[in-house]
Amino acid sequence: MNDPIPTRAPVHVRDRYAIANYIENELDPVRDHEEIVYLVGAYEYPWLLRKSLEFALFRTYGVPHTSRILQATGQFASHGQQRYDDTTLMLAGIAEHGYDSEYGQAAIANMNRLHGRYNIRNEDMLYVLSTFVFEPIRWHDQFGWRKPTQKERLANFIFWREIGKRMGIRDIPEDIDAYEAFNVAHEAEYFRYDPANHAIGEATVRIFLNWYPRPLWPLIREVIYSFLDDRLLAAFGFPKPHGIIRWGVRSGLRLLAAILRRMPPREKPFHYTEVPTRTYGAHFDVRQLGPRDVPAQAGD
Repeated sequence: MNDPIPTRAPVHVRDRYAIANYIENELDPVRDHEEIVYLVGAYEYPWLLRKSLEFALFRTYGVPHTSRILQATGQFASHGQQRYDDTTLMLAGIAEHGYDSEYGQAAIANMNRLHGRYNIRNEDMLYVLSTFVFEPIRWHDQFGWRKPTQKERLANFIFWREIGKRMGIRDIPEDIDAYEAFNVAHEAEYFRYDPANHAIGEATVRIFLNWYPRPLWPLIREVIYSFLDDRLLAAFGFPKPHGIIRWGVRSGLRLLAAILRRMPPREKPFHYTEVPTRTYGAHFDVRQLGPRDVPAQAGD
């Protein structure tokens, strides 16, 4: 369903900074924001971007109004892996093909269909959208093999702002700094413990745990907790990870970044929509993703 976003980036040049220089010297963050987001996701930080978006969604479950709606659907408890795969395929496909491509339009229409069934406040939708803007930037700042540039930051903001507009989200700030201030203030006001937070947070942890052999689960759980700040841990009712494990996990990612910095660049794009998923294997229809048997307005 459509080809990936076209690009003239020098991807076959054996220069680790060729794409970064191409973005900086030849692209405009407003006009070319889709190409910039595609290049960063497909060539520069594919694995780290995926992790950052996984934990971006995780943060949204620290807001009780959001987690109560999710708990009421029963989907995370009974179909957690499928909901994870649905979200990954929809969001990754929009970044790979563009939000106005056939794939992008189908994915956004599907998300609007799903969200329209629930009593979701515009303020909460604004916050969820903001996590997709700022969590990837923060992860790349901390763990990337290079720092994201100001052009890349602005392009990511504009990209998600355009998606938000197509989803009918109102009052999206036009300024990136104002939107980040909203993100920080929203978490300060609404992150608090709620049993629904714990239930959805635990269901999400179990999705991750099921990817590994059971004997590793205690360690993997500590690793997951290591990427959650203390305020979010408290909102979930999760214990703080052991300090040595938290230090080791974060130091390990920084070491990996130092190794990647010295390795040859990626010459072929990495597309998550081409990777078989646990739920669908190698074949799926973006128009059919998501649950179809949940009650409308769950969580009122």
